Amino acid sequence: MSSILTRAGLDRRTGNFLGVLACLALIAYALFVQYGMHVEPCPLCILQRVSVITAGVLFLVAAVHDPEDRGAKVYGFLIDLATLSGIAIAARHMWIIAQPPGSVAECGANLGYMMDVLPLHEVLGKILKGSGECAKIDWHFLGLNMPTWVLMALVAVGTWAVAVNWFTPKRK
Repeated sequence: MSSILTRAGLDRRTGNFLGVLACLALIAYALFVQYGMHVEPCPLCILQRVSVITAGVLFLVAAVHDPEDRGAKVYGFLIDLATLSGIAIAARHMWIIAQPPGSVAECGANLGYMMDVLPLHEVLGKILKGSGECAKIDWHFLGLNMPTWVLMALVAVGTWAVAVNWFTPKRK
């Protein structure tokens, strides 16, 4: 992979900026679905967005910093931590969707209310248990739902982070 990126004239900084653009595109599309198509995100969708935004910010910091090899590997690892958390949340979301109707708890309090009245660790626990709103499928593309697309996108972004930050040289 690194020889392909190097032959294409891609250096580490440019690769990280491309990672930023990918994350921006994912968030822009999520906002389009929310505000343009009027599909409200469930709490698990919001946590997936947080993972994408975190990866994007880390790509940006890596691109601006443009560290030597050891630092680049740290950035690649941190970006992968962000994408792995998003992958885990998307996988959990897919599992909740796959459950038979009636086996997932009904919709509970909305995220804003829970954030106001509960400590963060309890909010996260309740969100990850899932609720009826997380089991509802409002959007499909090519037969796949949003969490499936997010999972595939995060796998691609995480793979890109490793390829760029572990195997692509810094431009001299």
